[in-house]
Amino acid sequence: MRPTPNGKGVTWEELFFDLAFVFALTRFSELLHEDHSWSGIGRTLVLFVPVYWAWGGVTLYTNQRDVRVVLDRVGVLTLGLGGLLMALTIPQAYHDDGVLFVATYLVGRVLLAGLALRGRPIGRALFVGPYAFFLVTGPLLVAGALTHGTVRLAFWAVAAAIELLSPWVAARLAGQSRVESAHYAHRYGLLIILVFGESVIQIGAVAVNGQLTLVRLTAVASSYALFSILWWAYFGYGLSDFRRALEDAPDQPALRRAILVYAHLFFSFGIITMAVGLADMVPAPLDPLPPRESMLLFGGCALFLLTFAFVYWRIHHRIAWRRIVAGAACLLMAPLATLVPTLGMVASLILVVAVMIAAEAVAVRRRGGGAAGGTVEFGPMDPTDRGPSTEADA
Repeated sequence: MRPTPNGKGVTWEELFFDLAFVFALTRFSELLHEDHSWSGIGRTLVLFVPVYWAWGGVTLYTNQRDVRVVLDRVGVLTLGLGGLLMALTIPQAYHDDGVLFVATYLVGRVLLAGLALRGRPIGRALFVGPYAFFLVTGPLLVAGALTHGTVRLAFWAVAAAIELLSPWVAARLAGQSRVESAHYAHRYGLLIILVFGESVIQIGAVAVNGQLTLVRLTAVASSYALFSILWWAYFGYGLSDFRRALEDAPDQPALRRAILVYAHLFFSFGIITMAVGLADMVPAPLDPLPPRESMLLFGGCALFLLTFAFVYWRIHHRIAWRRIVAGAACLLMAPLATLVPTLGMVASLILVVAVMIAAEAVAVRRRGGGAAGGTVEFGPMDPTDRGPSTEADA
């Protein structure tokens, strides 16, 4: 892979590891498709956190290590196998496969910790560093696996909450080092590509289960167009800004937690919920969506855009009004989608995001940004490219 300016590039080992994560994404979609209720969304998110955390842990590890070393290469590939086995258990994790889900997760965490800490003093890392929280979440996960029903969910929800808080608390206890910003941002950009890719596959898998009529093909094309225009927003006006911010930030660990670790959890989950809503739309695109499916689709799009607005505020300390208005418009359209043909409402979503992107492009050109010539350069394709800035959002 092409190296970054400091010599660090995404490796083939990392891309191979990602394949297991793609499979896990399909399993989360299946789980969410089975239960659209608020409790179903919550249960899916509780399982998504440890899987996302496992992916993020490997990303940080490969950022700090030279995975061309045989031991590190074997370690990454082994962690990929663990991710694959964990993905197999996701649909039945709250039932018969709870113990296996936890066991594969814990083995992966222990292996990653052993690889990351080898040759280093481990006392501080184990008791005040980020790995200290594993001593708390591990027993909670095991306790949940050994129980059933609501009790299992409660144990795992507490463990997920602790995992989410762990980087923030660990930074205050032990501090955190800087990462190689281009590689790290590139990895999270690839994460979004993976989630979009799985979503497109899910739509296609639903479409081929019925007759490929003109209406159904139009629904598939509309779904693809919606994902494409969100992709354009993220890679055209997001990722290069994230990378540049990491390079320049005086407190890089705090910024990367906010705009990559936390924000990309919501970016990813928003895309997954949209995919489930669109998969329910494709078989009957001329019918209104039921309320729950409507909230998955329009709420997921709003979550994506509002997270996009939060990231801009966190970097520039300015309000991204265009992104906020677009996200609010998505939420307002959700009730209407229960009354009119869904295909028309998906077209409206595409229009909302397209208008937002066009407004950002105009603002960048007025400020003399990198997109002034009418070309958007996508950061993750070339880590040395600085890309356009959206400072005109103020």
